Amino acid sequence: MKVATYNINSVNAHLESFCAWLQTEHPDIVLLQEIKCEFNAFPLFEINTVGYEARILGQKSYNGVAILSPHKMQIEEENLPGFTDENARYLQAKVDCSGKEIRMASIYLPNGNPPYNDAADTSRLAYKLQWLDAFIKQTQKLVHSPIPVVLGGDFNIILSDKDVYNPELFRGGALYRPEVTNRLKAIFHQGWSDAFRLSQNGSNTLRQKTENGYTYWDYAGGAFANDLGLRIDYQLLSPKAADRLEKCWVDKTLRRGAKPSDHTVLMTELNWD
Repeated sequence: MKVATYNINSVNAHLESFCAWLQTEHPDIVLLQEIKCEFNAFPLFEINTVGYEARILGQKSYNGVAILSPHKMQIEEENLPGFTDENARYLQAKVDCSGKEIRMASIYLPNGNPPYNDAADTSRLAYKLQWLDAFIKQTQKLVHSPIPVVLGGDFNIILSDKDVYNPELFRGGALYRPEVTNRLKAIFHQGWSDAFRLSQNGSNTLRQKTENGYTYWDYAGGAFANDLGLRIDYQLLSPKAADRLEKCWVDKTLRRGAKPSDHTVLMTELNWD
């Protein structure tokens, strides 16, 4: 079973290359973030044409998450339970992959940095921390699910110095503040695993063991060409999902294409044998 997460940075802007990638890679489940459209503007026809159904939590021009699969899906949550949010950032579903059930959530965490014209504005950071607190409550409910759970998406969190090309540029920012990273660490302490790091530490290929895992590169300054990246996209695995992990890797195909998203795909393969 192949599970992909991808911040597409507008599904309609990158539809052609994305559909071509779907036809080549054939993932069982795709978790999308920043689709940047409401339900009626989502390209359902094109997605259906390449063999996928879509469940969508959309928002006009901003945010928005979706789950795609050729398999049967049942929506369980739209937005975090008990957290009032005007933004579309969390979508949870149960997927039946030919009798193999798995629970998925597509997640787009708030960035948290202040507006460019008001560095003293801390309201966005406060929102990010409140969102994370609600997320922690949800992960605690899900960690011991009787079926495997994968929580994938753009977390907008740099976990450690090895997850960013220049830590000093980001230290103190909303992606790398201690109160932010400590909340993600609290989720790991519940029993969740970081699929990419778990894959690196297992019996995988040398390529995976030496890869930095960057999933985001700024459009400016030749960041992608020079690998000036950040690892801010994750797949978190419940214990039952972690037991099935075969490998996790960064697929840079879409980032190398014409007019790409500033993120690329993070792919996980789970073994159901």
